Amino acid sequence: MQRLTEEILAHAEGLPEGTPVAAKSLLHLGNRAAVDQALSRLSERGQLIRVGRGVYLRPVTSRFGTRAPTVQQAVEALANQRGEVIVSSGAVAANAFGLTTQVPIRSIYLTSGRSRTMNVGMQVVELRHAPRWQLVLAHKAAGEVVRALAWLGPEKSEAALKTLKRKLPRTTFSELVAAVPQLPTWLARSVGKAAHG
Repeated sequence: MQRLTEEILAHAEGLPEGTPVAAKSLLHLGNRAAVDQALSRLSERGQLIRVGRGVYLRPVTSRFGTRAPTVQQAVEALANQRGEVIVSSGAVAANAFGLTTQVPIRSIYLTSGRSRTMNVGMQVVELRHAPRWQLVLAHKAAGEVVRALAWLGPEKSEAALKTLKRKLPRTTFSELVAAVPQLPTWLARSVGKAAHG
């Protein structure tokens, strides 16, 4: 068992920072139960950090000591490992665009997978299942606009779109207009008014 633990640790240390270590990718070293047990041991010792069922990350070591990977690294690792779309929440997007001064205190992400929480170091990250339209244009600025508007709701979306149309590059606004068929009626109507207004 000790040899398996050392082999897994050597494998993890050979990966670039932020690359997930998944139990399924280690089955060539031993059976699933033994791999799970070795990963659990490494996690208890602090040599790996568990970010999801069967998914681990190596702690980041710097001249200041060892720390957990960033929440963003953990979320990206989980998304890549599970094949999910995971994006920041609409509240974060609305704040980034200057549409609200509220700053979210909890880390909330929207996902195409099931709702759940994960621990990254001392921080709890909430993953909320979201409808497909809120995940459209996942890692583009136009997608952030969709999530910000979804968070603001139908009452505030038209005013927000007028502000955003002035701020956003024309290409980003064009991407938003092109995504209209995937949006709910209230949002499609608001985007249409802003595009022609």
